[in-house]
Amino acid sequence: MDYVKDPRVDHYIDALAAWQQAICRQVRDLVHAADPDVEETIKRTVQPYFVLNGNICAFLAAKDHVNVFMYDGGIVPDPHGIITAGHDNKTARTVSFREGETVNEQALTDMFRAIIANNRAGGWRKLKDG
Repeated sequence: MDYVKDPRVDHYIDALAAWQQAICRQVRDLVHAADPDVEETIKRTVQPYFVLNGNICAFLAAKDHVNVFMYDGGIVPDPHGIITAGHDNKTARTVSFREGETVNEQALTDMFRAIIANNRAGGWRKLKDG
């Protein structure tokens, strides 16, 4: 997949364990595939974020898992049940991956596309309050 990579995101991913690198690279490809206009950056000093008219998602690797924070205000449907934490969170929910787990690519891509559509429509805060 061809897209503009932020070398700081590469640096973040390259420092992780091999299994975490694989998950982050797979999810990175999926978010870029969801829309060719997605950009990546670093926020909060070191955390990779993927943005398009607002935040879409962010990575945070921990010792035994990788969190993908979905910035959707809890309004994007989760028919496949991939959200693992933050169900009642007002800003972001989490999809966590542990070593050996499979990424549900279709479910994640569907959520990315819905978040991007909401961002383009003014953002989840506007949609939720409107």
